[in-house]
Amino acid sequence: MRRYEGEIRIPSGCAVAAVISREGKRMTAEKIISAMKPMHERSNGLGGGFAGYGIYPEYRDFYAFHMFFDCRDTRKACEAFLKEGFEVVKGELIPTRKMPQITDEPIIWRYFVSPLRSRLADLQLDEQEYVVRTVMKINTEMKGAYVFSSGKNMGTFKAVGFPEDVGVYYRLDEYEGYSWTAHGRYPTNTPGWWGGAHPFTLLDRSVVHNGEISSYDANRRFIEMFGYKCNLQTDTEVITYILDYLIRVQGLTEEESANVTAAPFWSTIEAKKDEYEKKKLEYLRKVFPSLLITGPFSIILGFNGGIMALNDRLKLRSMVTGEKDDMVFVASEEAAIRTMEPQAENILAPAGGEPFIVRVKEGAH
Repeated sequence: MRRYEGEIRIPSGCAVAAVISREGKRMTAEKIISAMKPMHERSNGLGGGFAGYGIYPEYRDFYAFHMFFDCRDTRKACEAFLKEGFEVVKGELIPTRKMPQITDEPIIWRYFVSPLRSRLADLQLDEQEYVVRTVMKINTEMKGAYVFSSGKNMGTFKAVGFPEDVGVYYRLDEYEGYSWTAHGRYPTNTPGWWGGAHPFTLLDRSVVHNGEISSYDANRRFIEMFGYKCNLQTDTEVITYILDYLIRVQGLTEEESANVTAAPFWSTIEAKKDEYEKKKLEYLRKVFPSLLITGPFSIILGFNGGIMALNDRLKLRSMVTGEKDDMVFVASEEAAIRTMEPQAENILAPAGGEPFIVRVKEGAH
């Protein structure tokens, strides 16, 4: 019997997409939501989400905690905990639209917070490390509470559902940002639930991911030695923590972090004619061997001021890029880019292991 697409599991499922303005022009999420529609078959309704950058200009100096709660009592207990270590300048329900497609909703709240200087001085921590430790503590120890976004002037919005419905549910047409990323989930190893949808975020870094990494256990064991807690048994969570560790803690650039996570083969490094580049790549491979991500993947990293798209070394997952004027687009399929911008130019498929990085003009975000 002949079997048609849509009647069988799509092993290369999951959809990723991004749009960014090099000039820092703010746009609603309508383009990125529309981009997910032609990739509908890459999802199965068990997870969709978006991350927007530049969406909270009036609170740009405060960390925006987006949180799920299972009940009102949990929310009140978590709020009391936050007030012990942070100035909470605002707390409110995240506005949503009731939709029949989105069910089993948790309580969805956001807080704009700033770490108390006295607490930072007592613990001798910088504010980013303090925020990371707070997020890990809540997500690990506070049952029924989950921080799913914790950056400045950005926010993640995710749910169980198809991404085009999730975007409408969160009223993302009412937000404006200079950069958006999106994900449609086809979970293979973990159940679909609200916290397990993408993007995964820590501070301002968000990750959407298509693929399945075979190095999960080795990566997780290494990264948990540095205080990260992988609570969800999902590879995207560990990728997010790896990139935070490499960029924030170790001080690597996005390009250098790509040369760790999708490191060139030793034979490729050996063939490099530039001696400085050769030594640098050798150093990164030797110092961070446990952070090499193996298996098929395409990821988009969002961060304040830019995005990075990256494939595994063998390019076992699809990802294409395009541009028009100051706008740059990334997606799993060209059809998604054409939906955002029918006249998109320079449609390219970045080589495996080669990071595609776009940054907003300095001072424009």
